Amino acid sequence: MARVLIVEDEEALGLLLRYNLESEGYEVEVCGRGDDADTRLRESVPDLLILDWMLPGLSGIELCRRLRTRPETERLPIIMLTARGEESERIRGLATGADDYVVKPFSTAELMARVRAMLRRARPELVSTLLRSGDLELDRETKRCRRAGREVHLGPTEFRLLEYLMQSPGRVFSREQLLDGVWGMDVYVDERTVDVHVGRLRKAINRARERDPIRTVRGSGYAFDDRFAAAGA
Repeated sequence: MARVLIVEDEEALGLLLRYNLESEGYEVEVCGRGDDADTRLRESVPDLLILDWMLPGLSGIELCRRLRTRPETERLPIIMLTARGEESERIRGLATGADDYVVKPFSTAELMARVRAMLRRARPELVSTLLRSGDLELDRETKRCRRAGREVHLGPTEFRLLEYLMQSPGRVFSREQLLDGVWGMDVYVDERTVDVHVGRLRKAINRARERDPIRTVRGSGYAFDDRFAAAGA
């Protein structure tokens, strides 16, 4: 699931963009000030940034400039939003480091298309409709899972959990990270719930003698085994 940060001080527009992005399956956070966004980006880097030109606290242009000077954000995909339509201003925005430029008012459908296109270039594994590893296949569009050609019936939470793990093979996620990524940061769920759903997921995808693609890392959490694809299950 791709993470998108929207930095927009027009509350109505921020809510509209959040609704549309979440409807397409993205994890979205909205921030209304440039200086607050700068602090958040130092703590956690999203997969894509939608950045307004004019912001309180710190302008979008200045924030963009700062981000391009930091190693952790120098390649962060940035789409800049602005009411300025003059060619010189577009050039300035792109020269500062923005990857794309959308002039207000704009079509929401067009912006969504630009988001998909940019993520497809920068993080193709996050927007592909089909995730495959070994004999395991997850179709994000139809919400179906297959293993060795057979249908695997997963509940909505187990599907999201497997999707989240498969996006980053080999990466170990703590229970807290899985709660935030799968259940959402606004939902309170006990960490032991993660263990219950991992157990259900394993029961659904594994038959006798089949290799378990979910790896438990004692004291740390869970990972999708990055050796699973090479082993051919």
